[in-house]
Amino acid sequence: MKSSKISRGLRNLNPGNIRRSNTRYKGEKEHSTDAAFKQFESLEWGYRAIFMLLHTYRVRGYGDTIATMIARYAPPTENNTEAYISRVCLSTGIDRDTTLDTQNPEQMIPIVCAISAVENGVEADVDIVTEGWRLFISSL
Repeated sequence: MKSSKISRGLRNLNPGNIRRSNTRYKGEKEHSTDAAFKQFESLEWGYRAIFMLLHTYRVRGYGDTIATMIARYAPPTENNTEAYISRVCLSTGIDRDTTLDTQNPEQMIPIVCAISAVENGVEADVDIVTEGWRLFISSL
């Protein structure tokens, strides 16, 4: 497959398309060549960053449901947020208003797989997402 056919998120090893900011994540490349989005050393580190970002939303009181997290993660100014929420809920079988435990892999791994699928247009490799989970949970 030609690299031009691979989504920007996967080319950047940033499957959540996390925008550049002052927040630094473990595994983030020091010098990104993408003007808008972060780049990571591997997909595992990119997935870890999604888990960390969603966990941060919960602990800082920004949201603890799929609906509130995705509304912040993919705001309506840039996305069809309601369609994004619906797709994540349909993919995971988790109701939009269910309170999430961001330290529960049974909830969070499917959610991050669904986010990756929405962002990149292809299904995530659950083994790689699970390794990202391991990196995340071991750093708490």
